[in-house]
Amino acid sequence: MAKAKRPRDINQLAKAIVDIATGETPAIQPDDSGKNPAAVALGRLGGLKGGKARAESLNKQQRSEIAKKAAAARWKSQ
Repeated sequence: MAKAKRPRDINQLAKAIVDIATGETPAIQPDDSGKNPAAVALGRLGGLKGGKARAESLNKQQRSEIAKKAAAARWKSQ
């Protein structure tokens, strides 16, 4: 859940703080992304193990080719 941005104007910030303190506005905004929380958790779980699983499935030559390609892409912009 992304943290809500506070207003930059000092008067608007003061009003927002008063609204939160008096209970007119909840301090934490509900997540309205429309995503299923269970699906988000499963996607994150797969993402956490993805790189490690891919590295284990590659042999040394494949890893070397991927690393060379990545290095070339990094140095290309300079």
